[in-house]
Amino acid sequence: MTIMIAAAAENNALGKDNEMVWHLPDDFKRFKQLTTGHHIIMGRKTFESFPKPLPNRTHIIITRQRDYNPENCFVVDGMDKALEKAPQNEDVYIIGGGEIYNLGLPFADKIELTKVHAEFEADAFFPEINPNEWKLEKEEFHPKDEKHNFDFTFQTFIRK
Repeated sequence: MTIMIAAAAENNALGKDNEMVWHLPDDFKRFKQLTTGHHIIMGRKTFESFPKPLPNRTHIIITRQRDYNPENCFVVDGMDKALEKAPQNEDVYIIGGGEIYNLGLPFADKIELTKVHAEFEADAFFPEINPNEWKLEKEEFHPKDEKHNFDFTFQTFIRK
């Protein structure tokens, strides 16, 4: 199954200047829990936003740069080629950023979204989820607390 996983604000903001604009430890835990042991597809800028490759995951990076070759990663120039690198009988996660989510949406079977209940200035955005194509299967609200500055909801969408 091809799964998009993201955290996006009410205005679909993902981040600004290649950084997230909020810090939600429970979202990071959920991301790690869901993606560990799987292939993850991302754009070059998303990959470069990490201090180092994420442990226990196979990185597939989409870029137009022909000479881009980070250690222990697959590098491809399109979403179709990225999906070909992942085992066909396993879950693969598309983890961003904005341009990659737009490329991945037609291929996705499921969306794991953390909706951050605020609006932010951003330069990267998650695509609109069309209710004619996607069904909200479950959601779990988390109020802000001492570790989380914003209310947020874990949402799972399944393609209709």
